[in-house]
Amino acid sequence: MRLLGLDPGLRATGWGIIDVRGNHLTFVAAGTIHSAAHQSLAARLSVIYSELIAVIDSYKPDEAAVEETFLNRNPVSTLKLGQARGVVLLAPAQAGLAVAEYAATTIKKAIVGTGHADKIQIQSMVSRLLPGALAHSPDAADALAIAICHAHYAGSAQRTIAALKAEVR
Repeated sequence: MRLLGLDPGLRATGWGIIDVRGNHLTFVAAGTIHSAAHQSLAARLSVIYSELIAVIDSYKPDEAAVEETFLNRNPVSTLKLGQARGVVLLAPAQAGLAVAEYAATTIKKAIVGTGHADKIQIQSMVSRLLPGALAHSPDAADALAIAICHAHYAGSAQRTIAALKAEVR
């Protein structure tokens, strides 16, 4: 299974692709989509959408996972992040992918073991779990962490469903 992790942001949206075979994870690609602050909000959202569609078309993931939005002290920033997140949810959904959502604390706990890990800890664990994913931006590392989290939780759900089906038989 090929998974796409997405870390939404208006200035920088991280994306990461991993392959999952059983418990084995393989790094495929990662990057960051940047939008220019001088552009209108609509133009910035359009850049995010277009580039995400290009990533999806290029790597053909089976599923996607997105980090849930956290509340900011600045309501305007929270609203703009929510709009970017909407585009990040829309692009894979429009491409026909199932899209899962995870809280930041759930992602951190799945990767580092604690829900209060910082970006450096996330980057360090991602590079250990996915050799070859070292030189990517913090946003791309976060996106890879989201994909790893989804692999963990989606795999657990699939094993549980298989076990329940086996019991019924």
